Amino acid sequence: MCDLDLKIVRRSPLDQSIRQLYRELESRDLVFRPRFWISDEWFSPDGVPGIAVPFYLAHPRLARLEKRQMLEVEGGTHGWCMRILRHETGHAIENAYNLRRRRLRQRVFGKATEPYPEYYTPRPYSKDFVLHLDAWYAQSHPAEDFAETFAVWLNPRSQWRKVYAGWPALQKLESVDQLMRDLSGQPPARRAARAVDPLESLTSTLREHYQEKRKRYGVEYPSFYDRDLLRLFSDAPGDRGRPTAAGFLRKVRKDVCREVAYWTGEYQYTIDRVMEDMIRRCQQLKLRMAGPPQRVTLDFTILLTVQTMNFLHSGRHRVAL
Repeated sequence: MCDLDLKIVRRSPLDQSIRQLYRELESRDLVFRPRFWISDEWFSPDGVPGIAVPFYLAHPRLARLEKRQMLEVEGGTHGWCMRILRHETGHAIENAYNLRRRRLRQRVFGKATEPYPEYYTPRPYSKDFVLHLDAWYAQSHPAEDFAETFAVWLNPRSQWRKVYAGWPALQKLESVDQLMRDLSGQPPARRAARAVDPLESLTSTLREHYQEKRKRYGVEYPSFYDRDLLRLFSDAPGDRGRPTAAGFLRKVRKDVCREVAYWTGEYQYTIDRVMEDMIRRCQQLKLRMAGPPQRVTLDFTILLTVQTMNFLHSGRHRVAL
């Protein structure tokens, strides 16, 4: 990966997003500007007032590779990129001004020193947290709660006072508003932002990178779908002449995974692993189509959504940090 020789090109989509972020900070009279560098993933290191951006956003060919490997490009659209940039800036500005030490920050959000969980169980209907990134990410840790709240506050189109009126989360937004007013025009206490894991220091190959990434987001799912699959498809001898369930699911696979990802906020790659397991089970059970394709597609989309949400609520959901 160190041989890729990438940089953030002026006037590229990534550069334009960063410049928009700077304008949003300026409009809030915030002096702080995070430093950016290219690495393997999105992250803002603890104690560092800067942000690492993934290498695939620095070149169209690498973005296409990411799409082929992971079925989506995290931050690949302008809107998505801005949401992530605002979130990571929340982490970076905490580091720049040592906000974690402030009593207001600790009282409202909790201590950032609390250990990060490997998994968390979201509460989708909770009004104690803002909704910004997918999978109710603000609920994963106090530091993520602050970063998500900051991101909503910074977004000039969020209308957060109106949208979150009556929510307990409004208190968090008000506290961020107060903290940022205190920082108005103030230079950061910590200016230097050393690059952590810059691309030029990474010696793994792209193949190794994606093998590890797919392993991280891919989950081994047990084959406990039999009852639901047998309700949806048929194993009756009289239906052996009908199209196979596995063949049908392969045809609708891409669209169904995209739809479930939209509603659950889960990674398409993870959802696709569930669907692959279901297709394999359909083959083993020799299932056939037993109803009209449109109805089967709808019912299967619901089934896949339920299985994804069961996993999400099981406490085994992997938090991508």
